[in-house]
Amino acid sequence: MKSILHTLNINKKFSFKIGILMLVIITMSTSCQQKQNSEIVDLIQPLSLIAGQTDTILVSDLFYAEDYNITFEQDVNVIAKYNRQDEKLVITPNPDFEGQTLLHFQKENNTFSIPLFVKIQQMKKFSHKPKNKPGKITLFGSFNSWNRNNLEMKDDDNDGTYEIEIPIQPGRYEYRFWIDGKEIIDPNNPEKISNPFGEYNSLLTIYPKYNNKSFIHILGMEKIGQNVKLKFQYENGEKNVQLKPEHLIALINNQQIPGKNIILKNDRININLSNDQLKGEKTIRLSVAQNEKIAPLKTVMLNNGAPLSPNENNFKWNEGVLYSIMIDRFKDGDPQNNSPVKQKELSPKANYRGGDLQGILQKIEEGYFNSLGVNVLWLSPVNENTNMAFREYPEPHKYFSAYHGYWPVHHQKVEEKFGSMSLLQKLVKTAHDHNIKVILDFVSNHTHIDHPFFKEHRDWYGKLDLPDGRKNIRFWDEYRLTTWFDTFLPSFDYLNSEEALNVMTDNAVWWLKQANFDGFRHDAVKHIPNKFWRVLTQKVKREVEIPQNRKLYQIGETFGSYELISSYVNNGQLSAQFNFNLFETARYVILKPEASFEVLDTELNKTFDVYGQNHLMGNLMDSHDKVRFMAFADGDITFTSGNTEEIGWNNPPKVDDVANYKKARLYMAYMLTIPGVPTLYYGDEIGMTGAADPDNRRMMRFGKELSVAENEMMKKVSWLIKLRRNHSALCYGDFQTLLADEKCYAYLRSDMNERILIVLNKGNAAEKREINIPEIYNVK
Repeated sequence: MKSILHTLNINKKFSFKIGILMLVIITMSTSCQQKQNSEIVDLIQPLSLIAGQTDTILVSDLFYAEDYNITFEQDVNVIAKYNRQDEKLVITPNPDFEGQTLLHFQKENNTFSIPLFVKIQQMKKFSHKPKNKPGKITLFGSFNSWNRNNLEMKDDDNDGTYEIEIPIQPGRYEYRFWIDGKEIIDPNNPEKISNPFGEYNSLLTIYPKYNNKSFIHILGMEKIGQNVKLKFQYENGEKNVQLKPEHLIALINNQQIPGKNIILKNDRININLSNDQLKGEKTIRLSVAQNEKIAPLKTVMLNNGAPLSPNENNFKWNEGVLYSIMIDRFKDGDPQNNSPVKQKELSPKANYRGGDLQGILQKIEEGYFNSLGVNVLWLSPVNENTNMAFREYPEPHKYFSAYHGYWPVHHQKVEEKFGSMSLLQKLVKTAHDHNIKVILDFVSNHTHIDHPFFKEHRDWYGKLDLPDGRKNIRFWDEYRLTTWFDTFLPSFDYLNSEEALNVMTDNAVWWLKQANFDGFRHDAVKHIPNKFWRVLTQKVKREVEIPQNRKLYQIGETFGSYELISSYVNNGQLSAQFNFNLFETARYVILKPEASFEVLDTELNKTFDVYGQNHLMGNLMDSHDKVRFMAFADGDITFTSGNTEEIGWNNPPKVDDVANYKKARLYMAYMLTIPGVPTLYYGDEIGMTGAADPDNRRMMRFGKELSVAENEMMKKVSWLIKLRRNHSALCYGDFQTLLADEKCYAYLRSDMNERILIVLNKGNAAEKREINIPEIYNVK
């Protein structure tokens, strides 16, 4: 991979040949000073609303407080009603309103503000003409969390064509038609992609209704006596922009910045704040809405008046680079605890392989993770699991052991094949001594049938048998909150068992305290009601975060629509979830030669619309549930391959062409330079390949076990990780697209310290492009 890292004098535009990756870093001078603690500790996130559509929000999802005795002011653009009894806020934007506003409320004689962004919904029509008259046709896909029932198509004019028009946001979607109990793809749409079940889904990309050039540029900071001036410039693609106070929203933490502190001149915005106003940790947020164009919310994070920079002594989760470890498959540090399950039909691929906590501890002490550059370890579940093999319910009914840790049989014991509680505690302490955080994979959706909870409290769990005679197994969407993962993995019924909810949320906090973890990766989030996460997060804040004055990180796993995934991400529930929708799009675009980066840019901007540009969502290249990237990159598996699990059993991939490691490095360059929290799945650093589970969970290799190409891969991945961690613009900066075409993608990351230009080329040869740099970046 050709990488270029240097400083350029940039005027309006320039042209150059693009290798795989190019970064240009422009340093900006800044000045510092200080903060006061806000009454509300959480940063209240913006609410994205649809004109004319009513939304109901629990205020506990907006911020944590001991009580929610608050009073809301009225706004001319929205109707807001707050019920103090159930702590619900009901908001309805005016049907013809598109733009932004602040919803103010009073709490204990202080006024706070909630940013509201309102859009008029786009519509999309779907149609299908079946050969024979059907009983019922429905549309379902990633836009409605694959619900087969709620989008029925109609033939109102009796011409044989069934249609439905639905509201939809810009983005990339997969979908199908459901006709009298059978699924088909859209025969009128040639775009399709394979799904995890060996079949295909139709593929659809919705682009924004207009090209929004609206953007707020960071110009820098200037210290003037006892004040600090934050300087910005607004552009919207038009000339002679004249900004007015009503076009802006400006916040310091959760409070509106007084108009007297804001100076507007044409397209320039200066915010003047005193040193006293900037004491402690402060977040400045700014947005402009003009002519139906809303600029992405600009966020500037300060500590005592100075822009945040990566700092091991003042770690923020924006600086995290996660490393996912499946304990059994990482390193065998203590052969004496090896005890694979004895079952003649159980393949070694699905049995214990010897990895343990001692092996991870050894790699921490050897400096492996520090050398690689990662600073957060995500450990797979450590609970004691069953010692028996079980046959999976779906065909081909293969036997598996619990090597992965997701079949717990006890809520407080550590799996003996991995180690002990004292060893786990030592591992976490040693990691902390090496400036590495550790989060635990916590399983709260289900237990194994041999767990004492299931034996003693059967009423805590849901039913396996459905009223229609089917087994309630793996109905991920149809029975999302009750489905079992298998006949031997009963799911909790938290909606009907308050006792189970309290016991399991208490158990999660127990693990935090017992081993001093820094947070959780939560399994199967969408199969658990929001109530569980609200109770858990309240306990985490009350019992750990506030008393210990530290911020924990909770990231979840959910496959589904943006609406479903984001419903769990807020100050009252989870810090983040893994962004699988963006992951699927990025993998598709980077690996498919004819797929344009414009598709990825659209999806990335959809992510920003939902979570903002300074989000903590997890970005990833691989996971323990997906075919590894290198299996696609090297051509062993394609997006139209059939049963990828069987490929792993019978014809496991291997990397034949070392040139394909460049594709993985390109993906890493992309993942480590966009907003969010980058996550490496163990083996990503060496370009490990693998088909679907369990082939994507091979034993990790180190040192002399690596090929020359794998060693080279690791060096370059480590360089990229350290680049990410050493530059504040990559951790805290905004994002601006400059170019997105079939082969090349260029974007800027900027904060108050620096600007970084990233240019990616997925082609096999150098490309020449002219990139327009904003005129105001006339850095000499």
